[in-house]
Amino acid sequence: MNNNIVLEGEKKSQSAKKGAIIGAAFLMATSAVGPGFLTQTAVFTEKFKGNFALPIAISIFITLVVQLNIWKIIGVSEMRGQDIANKILPGLGHFIAVLVSLGGLAFNIGNVGGAALGLNVLFGTNLAFGALTAGVIGSVLFISKDAGAIMDKFTKVLGVIMIAVITYMAIVTKPPVEELVVRLFNPENPKQLFFPLITLLGGTIGGYITFAGGHRLIDAGIKGEEALDDINKSSLIGVTLASIIRVLMFLAVLGVVTKGGVLDPLNPPASAFKLGAGMIGYKIFGIVIMAASLTSIVGAAYTSVSFIKTLVPVVNRNEKNFIVGFIMFSSVVMALIGKPVKLLILAGSLNGLILPLTLFTILLAVFRKDIVGSYKHPKWLIYSGMIVVLFMSIAAFSSLKNIVKIF
Repeated sequence: MNNNIVLEGEKKSQSAKKGAIIGAAFLMATSAVGPGFLTQTAVFTEKFKGNFALPIAISIFITLVVQLNIWKIIGVSEMRGQDIANKILPGLGHFIAVLVSLGGLAFNIGNVGGAALGLNVLFGTNLAFGALTAGVIGSVLFISKDAGAIMDKFTKVLGVIMIAVITYMAIVTKPPVEELVVRLFNPENPKQLFFPLITLLGGTIGGYITFAGGHRLIDAGIKGEEALDDINKSSLIGVTLASIIRVLMFLAVLGVVTKGGVLDPLNPPASAFKLGAGMIGYKIFGIVIMAASLTSIVGAAYTSVSFIKTLVPVVNRNEKNFIVGFIMFSSVVMALIGKPVKLLILAGSLNGLILPLTLFTILLAVFRKDIVGSYKHPKWLIYSGMIVVLFMSIAAFSSLKNIVKIF
C-alpha cells in the first residue's frame, strides 16, 4: 500500500515537472509573439517582402544565443536575474528590476488592448469592455492555489491554437517560397534591413520576455547544474515554438502582399488576414491576436512581478495579489484612456536598453564562482553572447533618442 502511494506521488511529481518544462517553453514563446510582434511583422513584410526573410533568420539565431545563455546561467545559479545582477554590482539588480517592470507594465497595457481588439473582432464587444474582460481572464489564472500549473496549461493551449490557425493562413495565402529562399541569401539593399531587425529583436526578446521561462523553471524547482538537461530542453522548445510562429506569420503576410494586397495602416495584420482569406481570415486574426495578447498579459505580469518579489518582502509574501493588481491596473488604464501610444514607444525604447545590459550582466556571472560554482559555461555561448551585446548596444543609441523625444 505504502509503495503504491510512493509510486503515485512520484508519477505526479514527474508529471508536474514535465508540465513545468513545457509550460516554461510556451510562456517564453507566447510572450514573444504579442500584438506588437503581429503588427511589426505585417508592416515590415509589406515593406521589404521576401527580403525580410534575412532579419527573421538572424533574429532566430540571436534569440537562440540569448535564451540559452540566460536560461542556463539562471538555472545553474538558482537565482533570478535581479539577484544575479545585485551580486555582480550591488544596486544593479534593483535598477534592472525597475526597468523591466516599467517596460512590462507599458507593454501589458498594449497586450490588453490587443486582447480587447481580438474580442471585438470575434464578438463585436466594446473595446473598453474587452479590456476589462481580458484583465479578468488573466487575473483568474493567478487566484487558484495551483496558479503555476494552470498558467502552464493556459499558455500551452493558446500557443497550440495560434500555431494551428497561422499555419492555415500560411497555406491559404500561398507565399512564393522559391523567391523567399533566393532573398534569404541574396537580399536587396541589405543595409535597409538593419532597422527592422532591431525592432523585431526589441519586441521579441527584450525586457521581461528573456527571463519569463527561466524564472518559471526556478519557481517550479527545476534548477541547479543537475537540471541542465531539463533547462536546455525547455529553452530549445521555447525558441523553436517562437521561431515557428515567427516564420508562419511572415509567410502568411508575404503570400498576401506579393499578390498586390495593400494593408490597412490602421491595422496591418488584421487587413492581411482579411485579404488572404476573407471574413474567415478576419475571424482567424481575432483568434490569433486574442491568444497572443492573453498569453503575453500572463507572461508580462508574472515575469515583471518576479523581478520585484525577491527585492521587496511584501511583494514576495503577496505575489499573486500583486500579479492580479498588475493585470487589472493595465486593464483599467487601457479601458479609460485607450491605446497608450507613448507608453508603447517608451517600452520599446526601454527594451532596446535592457537587453544588452541584462545579457552582459548575466554573462559576467559565469566568471563568478560565488554565483555559478564550478559550472563551466560553453565558450561558444560566451563569445556569441558578447557579440550580441555589442550589436544590441549599438542599437540602444537609437532607443535613447526615442526616450528623449517622449519626455
